[in-house]
Parts: sequence; structure tokens; C-alpha cells
Amino acid sequence: MGIDLLSLTGHKYYGPKGAGALFVRHRKPKLQLSCQIDGGGHENGLRSGTLNVPGIVGLGRAAEVCRQEMTAESARLAGMRDRLLASLQRSLDGVRLNGPAGDRRLPHNLHVSFDDVEGEALLMALGDIAVSTGSACSSGSQAPSHVLQAIGATGDRAGASIRFGLGRTTSDADIDIAIERVTTVVKALRAQVPGGVRL
Repeated sequence: MGIDLLSLTGHKYYGPKGAGALFVRHRKPKLQLSCQIDGGGHENGLRSGTLNVPGIVGLGRAAEVCRQEMTAESARLAGMRDRLLASLQRSLDGVRLNGPAGDRRLPHNLHVSFDDVEGEALLMALGDIAVSTGSACSSGSQAPSHVLQAIGATGDRAGASIRFGLGRTTSDADIDIAIERVTTVVKALRAQVPGGVRL
């Protein structure tokens, strides 16, 4: 595949947290890396310490399940993601998709902005639905996320942006609940804005 370095983290595909893998190209030419943790010099000097065998086994099993089910699961999640977006845009004005659409987007991710709504107020009002106002990579930071800047969800667009993450346990009923709750909450928050209600 022409890969020089590839890092994997298990929890991104339902493996154990704290377990990961690093693929390193060994030929044409061999890629030289520096030791990251000094000590016993395992793996030709690249790693030291005792292996997390249960984590490694779990990581491998999760990768196996992923290989078997990812195509069908991706299609299922993308369908629910697209239905969620289409329903929100049909029910509300001023709903903008952040980032690319269609096949260039992760199937389980929907990041949208709502005009005339403050992001933190929206998040608090959706307390029973697990969404995020920022990127997971910058949790707790007050600085604008480089991830959100890259997809254009900063400035006027950033405050009312939320991210939906769909997964293996997400059902069509969950999507129906999210559509109803978000639509109701956004309309209620907009009604509090001076100037009247915006549908």
C-alpha cells in the first residue's frame, strides 16, 4: 500500500483503550526510527518494557472483527448519518454541514452548525443526547480547535456547532429521538433570541 508509518489506536475500532499498534516500513529502504522509551531495548531498540498481552490480543481481535464487518457497518452508519442531516435540514433553516459531504466523510460522524443558536446553550439543552461542541482532540481547551478551523467551523460558525458520533449500538430509533430533540431544542432557543422565532 506504499505506507511508511501507520499508527492504530484500539479504541477507535472497539478494541481496548490504551492499546495500539505501529506499522513501520522495513524495506526499500528500511525506515530508521529512534527509541521512544529507553530501557531494555526490545524490538531492535524501538521499545522497552513488558508487553500488554491482553491489550494486544484485544487489539488483534477488534481488527479481525473490523475487517469482517466494516464495509456493511460503514454503509449502515452512513445511511443513518445522512438521514439525521436531511431531517434536521428539512425541519430547520440555517443548518450547515461542516466538512466534506458524501464519500469523503467518515460514515459515523456528523458535524453541523445551527444559525442563531449558542453552542453551549444547545449542548446543555440536549443533556440526554451525547453530543460534543468541540473536537475530541482539544477537549477542555478554550483555544479554537485546529480541526474545527480546518473544516470551516470557526468564527461565527463555531459557537453553534455540534458533533454527533454514531456507532455499533446506534439504532434508527436513536436517530428518530435525536431528530425530534434537536429540532425542538433549536426552535426553543431561537425563540429566545431578540427578533422572533426562526424555523
